[in-house]
Amino acid sequence: EVQLVESGGGLVQPGGSLRLSCGASGFTFSSTFMSWVRQSPGKGLEWVSGINSGGVITSYADSVKGRFTISRDNAKNMLYLQMNSLKPEDTAVYYCALGPRSVAKPNGGQGTQVTVSS
Repeated sequence: EVQLVESGGGLVQPGGSLRLSCGASGFTFSSTFMSWVRQSPGKGLEWVSGINSGGVITSYADSVKGRFTISRDNAKNMLYLQMNSLKPEDTAVYYCALGPRSVAKPNGGQGTQVTVSS
């Protein structure tokens, strides 16, 4: 059974930083393209970033490019999202997901809430 457990969210002021983590199990993580997606009440589900299985190729939504960095540790089955220069519009529940932008969606996990507010 695929399990994805997100952590690292919280309340941060505009301009601040957070690092999200996602622990993966139940599938061959090291062979799987992974993404981060986010969901907020006013905007619905938004793809944020993706990384290939080897961790070499990354991609980002225009809204986060230059501010967020995705990475992975295949030895630990972990996915990360470093978020800098956070803005109020980044407020959402963040989920890690299997696959690229076209198929990435929450897997039933609880996600991690990020709130950017002064």
